[in-house]
Amino acid sequence: MVFNSLQFLVFFGIVTAAYFLLAHRFRWMLLLVASCYFYMAFQPIYLGILGFTIVVDYYAGIYLERFEGRAKKLFLALSLMANIGVLAVFKYYAFFTGNFMHAASYFGYTLQIPQLSILLPIGLSFHTFQAMSYTIEVYRGHQKAERNFGIYSLYVMFYPQLVAGPIERPQNLIHQFYEEHVWDVERVKAGLFQMAQGLFKKVVIADRLAILVDAVYGSLAIQSGGNLVLASVFYSFQIYCDFSGYSDLAIGAAKVMGFDLMTNFRAPYLAKSIPDFWRRWHISLSTWFKDYVYFSLGGNRVSIPKWYFNIMVVFIISGFWHGASWNFVIWGALHGVFQLIGITVSRRFPALSPENARGIYFRFLQLWTFVLVTFAWVFFRLSHFADIKLYAQRLVIWNVDAPLGLHVNEIVLSLLLILGLLFWEHRSTNKISPKLWLLPMILLAIYFLGVFSLKQFIYFQF
Repeated sequence: MVFNSLQFLVFFGIVTAAYFLLAHRFRWMLLLVASCYFYMAFQPIYLGILGFTIVVDYYAGIYLERFEGRAKKLFLALSLMANIGVLAVFKYYAFFTGNFMHAASYFGYTLQIPQLSILLPIGLSFHTFQAMSYTIEVYRGHQKAERNFGIYSLYVMFYPQLVAGPIERPQNLIHQFYEEHVWDVERVKAGLFQMAQGLFKKVVIADRLAILVDAVYGSLAIQSGGNLVLASVFYSFQIYCDFSGYSDLAIGAAKVMGFDLMTNFRAPYLAKSIPDFWRRWHISLSTWFKDYVYFSLGGNRVSIPKWYFNIMVVFIISGFWHGASWNFVIWGALHGVFQLIGITVSRRFPALSPENARGIYFRFLQLWTFVLVTFAWVFFRLSHFADIKLYAQRLVIWNVDAPLGLHVNEIVLSLLLILGLLFWEHRSTNKISPKLWLLPMILLAIYFLGVFSLKQFIYFQF
């Protein structure tokens, strides 16, 4: 059940109406049942996998609060091993066994490791990380263990953000399930506006750009450099509008019912540096890695070489989190290298630091950051080294007339939509609040300009 479907619209309307009609003490039960139904709509067996980690982490939280010392560390380790183990089996088993067999053959050995014919549960990395944040926060004493099994299950399974985030923290979300939310017209309007904005990003911008991106990346052998550059720029905005569109739909749907989910994007393509980009892009994931991995390694409170090492570790793991493929590792490593180069330049030449940028230099840094991010997205989009090599070869050929998948007028419309998006986000970053009277206009634009192919969200695969 994808957010950009009529099925979800009906589901959301029924669940929201029932939520406000029910007495407060029954509402969490409704949300839990609705969340189970929502997840089972993709594949019923997924619920069993999710249920396993929920049971493990629920009891781990209780024992973490009960014990101290080595026993406490043991229960945290068991919880983390269970969650990471599920990821390893369903997401990374084929990657590790395949690479191990390839390495063995390189040295003249032949190995046959049994392969598993299993489906990757949708959004596995998202709800696994959300579950791990709970046990880590209980271990650190920042969150009390949740005794209500149903409420804890709802924390992991809350349907708006179950599949692709934001990756919530227990301190922000669990207490909200105990609070009574009343019907607030202004809040409902604001939530519906954010949902409409997310749907616009998805079906009007992202799915339209996807037509050209899929056509060009699907026929690299006949493409020209100009087409590849255009497709790469379009992909940057496609993946952003696709993912942030989901976040807007999730945050807006929760807001209608009275829940506050964390902001996941803040105009990332207006960033003036790679660190600034990561303060704006997928904020719930970047802060997760910062709090639980980067700081655990020592952060920047170590020697310069160790600091640089910590940064690279975090970005490589972040790339691997996205997918069991070397292209994602390369994508993460590139962002780590970009960050290290930026830090080094700022340390050696403080006048060139993005923090001191003004005027034309500031705009140049914004453009340069976008170029670097777009370059890295190529490795995110192409999963095979042969395709990456072919992309590089065709990039220098500019005299080929290859199909783009879109007519000229549709390409112009796409460019205008991108410019409009950047203008809108520039307004938002300058604290100019959106007017709710725009809601009918957004809905009309969705109706007339939307690409209703029910294309699944890109980040569902993670």
